[in-house]
Amino acid sequence: MRVAIIGSGPAGFYAAEALLKRTDATAHVDLFDRLPTPYGLVRGGVAPDHQKIKTVARVFAATAARPAFRFIGNVRLGRDLRVEDLRRHYDQIVYATGNEADRRLGIAGEGIARCTPATVFVGWYNGHPDYRKAQIDLSVERVAVIGNGNVAVDAARVLLRSGAELEKTDVAAHALEVLRASRVREVFILGRRGPAQAAFSPAELKELGRMGAADPVVDARELEGCAESTGKSEADQNLKLLRAYAARTPRKDAKKLHLRFLVSPVEILADAAGAVAGLRLEKNRLEVRPDGSVAARGTGEFELLEAGMVLPAIGYAAERIEGVPYDEKARVIANEGGRVVDAASRAVIANEYVVGWARSGPQGLIGEHKRASADVVKLMAADAAKLAPRALPGREAILALLRERGVQPVSFSDWEQLDQVETARGARRGAPRDKIVDVGAMLALLDQA
Repeated sequence: MRVAIIGSGPAGFYAAEALLKRTDATAHVDLFDRLPTPYGLVRGGVAPDHQKIKTVARVFAATAARPAFRFIGNVRLGRDLRVEDLRRHYDQIVYATGNEADRRLGIAGEGIARCTPATVFVGWYNGHPDYRKAQIDLSVERVAVIGNGNVAVDAARVLLRSGAELEKTDVAAHALEVLRASRVREVFILGRRGPAQAAFSPAELKELGRMGAADPVVDARELEGCAESTGKSEADQNLKLLRAYAARTPRKDAKKLHLRFLVSPVEILADAAGAVAGLRLEKNRLEVRPDGSVAARGTGEFELLEAGMVLPAIGYAAERIEGVPYDEKARVIANEGGRVVDAASRAVIANEYVVGWARSGPQGLIGEHKRASADVVKLMAADAAKLAPRALPGREAILALLRERGVQPVSFSDWEQLDQVETARGARRGAPRDKIVDVGAMLALLDQA
């Protein structure tokens, strides 16, 4: 079996690993990525001060060392290759393209100066080539982060870290320069639901109490009505931490991270220059639905929050790819349990699959995708048993096709050269790496090598 996987983030690598470990058939796997660098969100999404999480890349490197595996970077599906090309060269296709688009607030004022999606901010400080030239203005003292998930917490934490804390991480050099000069003193994380419904993990929340230059601030009144923590669920752990923060006295000269609940932004306010000046917030109440879930409902009571920057962090969505069915409502690749289907008829499209956030939307931590990707590979194995053998072009034909189209494919050994350069650059400032953030520079370096 020859399989193409599109996207080299965790879900793609876990699918490759499961395919290569199959004992019922031999699989040859080509893992494509539109960037010359592998690892997806591990490289471009995990916060720079979370180096332990990034060590999962060692597991992926072990997969890449298998003889039946090839990494083919710097190849974009829909531009350099078409779906028809993949169908001609491979028995099966797996889409692992993740969620690269941001979800919008849909309120007045969205998009004005200093209202920046968290996807852009995260990509900027992580050195993602798409966002290296983003204009991030940190000359303001207050920032509002909209959303109650781990991305919101990451963004807030990076904003409040000291330069000394950040320089020892792999934060992009251009971002480190701006963050060192930042005037931000207060960050507000705004959640539309209550403390018990917050989507951030207890580990992320606990970390906020250990920042060297900032303190978490919680108004005890916003915790009123929450049941006492009696169990070990994530909600119970979060409530216990929030109560502890509410009882703390913030340090006099520390920066502040305010955790707010039951508020929804209804308008982003502009100053005379047309940039963010604040937010109009509606206070919410919780309403229990018939199925037992909890929804936030506006009360008609409003407040104004002064802030010079807004970072919406309300989730990611899958990008549309030419030739790949797209579910407009869920904003993922149309699928049933991992099998790609026609978006309208829901008929299964033979030999095409999807894993990771492109399948499920932005949910689940990195480790959880190992099992989920393996489950999809089981479907692939069952379907492959029914396939009639067919002659495919030689395995090198796909590389020849790319070169004919003027594409410079990047191999895993090429990436290892880039990796060595980045780690050597990082060592000069005592950091794990100093990322190369320009694709052209990466390719030029490989040409020289």
